[in-house]
Amino acid sequence: MTKRCNVKSSQKETTNFHEKSKNYLSDSEIKIFLKASKKTRYPKRNYLLLLMMYHHGLRVSEAVALKKSDVNLKDSRVWINRLKGGLSTEHPISGDELRAIKRYLNSREDNLPWLFVSERGIPLTRQAVSYIVSTIGKKTNIKNIHPHTLRHSCGFYLANMGYDLRLIQDYLGHRDPKHTAQYTRVASKRFEKLWQ
Repeated sequence: MTKRCNVKSSQKETTNFHEKSKNYLSDSEIKIFLKASKKTRYPKRNYLLLLMMYHHGLRVSEAVALKKSDVNLKDSRVWINRLKGGLSTEHPISGDELRAIKRYLNSREDNLPWLFVSERGIPLTRQAVSYIVSTIGKKTNIKNIHPHTLRHSCGFYLANMGYDLRLIQDYLGHRDPKHTAQYTRVASKRFEKLWQ
């Protein structure tokens, strides 16, 4: 008589645990979200904050750590200091972003070093950014949105534009390509010619 082993599956991991629900905003949702940020209490700051988080795939901690000295207005560049062991790089600043930075900085009457400050003259906190994002999410009826959604949205946008996995990896500061692969795997543009 053979001895049978009882194999128990882990309660924590299901067969499809690697599959996740949509955790990014589409192009149209991003436009609605950014437009709504211009109708908040601090429209110039909030619009720029969210635009930069999206354009540069910033984690919330990277966004609140930005300093005015990281921004080079003359050459339209911003130094992105990646956290979590990521690769820090210099990114170009697009035209609309450059105009938004200038508008915001011109409205400031302080000499504080941080790019994003609260009304009390201290750097924005992670909690403040989460509150801004969730409040705008409710106003726009965009569900399950949090600051990291903007980083994912950046990755999915770049993948949908057909950019190379390595380029996206470097842009987002990933050391491990497996973190970048999620964006290319579900990029809808890959499937567009299947039924033509």
